[in-house]
Formats: sequence, structure tokens, C-alpha cells
Amino acid sequence: MKQLMNTSLRKVSEKERTAVLRLEMDYELATLFEAIADKDERVIKLCKQKLEKIRQELLRLKAF
Repeated sequence: MKQLMNTSLRKVSEKERTAVLRLEMDYELATLFEAIADKDERVIKLCKQKLEKIRQELLRLKAF
């Protein structure tokens, strides 16, 4: 019974984390779009790095 509860709680927290990561990804994509329009190479690079970290975590959570 305890394992069942732990599994359920883990699934809920993974779903919540996935939702947060998707929101973060949307924000970073919007920021990247603006940086590309402004031709701001520094911000473009930072956004791409953040997006890569988000992608890796989503893959780890098997959300993609």
C-alpha cells in the first residue's frame, strides 16, 4: 500500500513538473523570438542554453 501511494505521489509531481517545464519552455521561446528579431546574439545564446536544459529534463521525465 505504501508503494502504491509513493508511486501515485511521484506521478502527480512529475505531471506538475512537466507542466511547469512546458510553461518555462513557452516563455523562453517567446524570449528567443524577441532576441532574434532584435538580433541580440547574447540573449539568443542564453535562451538556447536554457531551452536545452528544459529539453533534457523533459526527456528525463519522458514527457516528449
